Amino acid sequence: MEVTKASLQRAVSSGIISQHQAESLYHFLQADISQTPKFSFTHILYYLGGLIAIGAMTLFMTLGWEEFGGAGIVLIACIYAIVGIMLANRMANKNLPIPAGICATFVICITPIATYGIQQWLGVWPEEEVVYKQYHLYVKWHWLYIELATLAVGIVLAWFYRYPFMVMPIAVTLWYLTMDLTSVLEPNGYTWELRSLVSMYLGLLMTLLAFWTDIRSRTSADYAFWLYLFGVIAFWGGLSSQDSDSEWSKFMYFTINMVMIGVGALLVRRVFVIFGGIGCCIYLGHLASNVFKDSWLFPIALTAIGLLVVYLGILWQKHESVITRKARSIMPTALRELLDAKQ
Repeated sequence: MEVTKASLQRAVSSGIISQHQAESLYHFLQADISQTPKFSFTHILYYLGGLIAIGAMTLFMTLGWEEFGGAGIVLIACIYAIVGIMLANRMANKNLPIPAGICATFVICITPIATYGIQQWLGVWPEEEVVYKQYHLYVKWHWLYIELATLAVGIVLAWFYRYPFMVMPIAVTLWYLTMDLTSVLEPNGYTWELRSLVSMYLGLLMTLLAFWTDIRSRTSADYAFWLYLFGVIAFWGGLSSQDSDSEWSKFMYFTINMVMIGVGALLVRRVFVIFGGIGCCIYLGHLASNVFKDSWLFPIALTAIGLLVVYLGILWQKHESVITRKARSIMPTALRELLDAKQ
């Protein structure tokens, strides 16, 4: 719930609290959320600077680094990592958790280039034509050791520093892993069908991991956000890439997307609602373009269904408290506490 000066002033006008209490409460809430990520100019500068530094060592890496050789790459990466750790500790000591988390995340993002340098240095890199610059562009089995090393370093640092933003490179790496594993399962050349299946099932596992993380961290920071984001992307992308001529399969696709919307509403996770909504629109577009393309009744029926959904929303609003109370009474305690923490 967002509390603004205007909302507190309305409470004063209604006689609920005094003007002095409103001002004191506002200053208390501002101090309490000052270190929570939000859309403010200060935080925009934090994340913009951090993403530029991270991008420089990942997405925008140039071929010029290949001239340093494996040992040179490892040395430079270690220097970067040491500086990142020092800055993270310094920011943490100054009670600046967001900059500290960004600096610690930067160290995790250094791990891929450092691992690549070690492999080059030891002469175990499998193919000279494949270079680190291609890491974010192509699906290859070469990246598996890089990804496993990044996951190991990321988990250790995230466990030590415990900043939510540090989960971002871990989630991205898991997403990459869902794609690169395909080239291991089919070494002679993977098919799009296999790739979509691997993405769908591993994305589902990542989403379940996010839910487990959400349960475990329900009374602290939001560590599950990035896992949900990339888990849903991998799952929904793999699901939407499935090809079938069966109308029953397409209807099941629509049903799964409707379930995603429901899960998103329950867990207060917009990523489920967004992708579920897109999937529903894809299915309705298929009906309009293929199944009922010559029917004048389809738009009318769809309009009626839309109005029915609005009416269901009105009914839900009337009976929400009763339904919610009964539903939560049969939920496990951990899930109930998670939902209470999101209100």
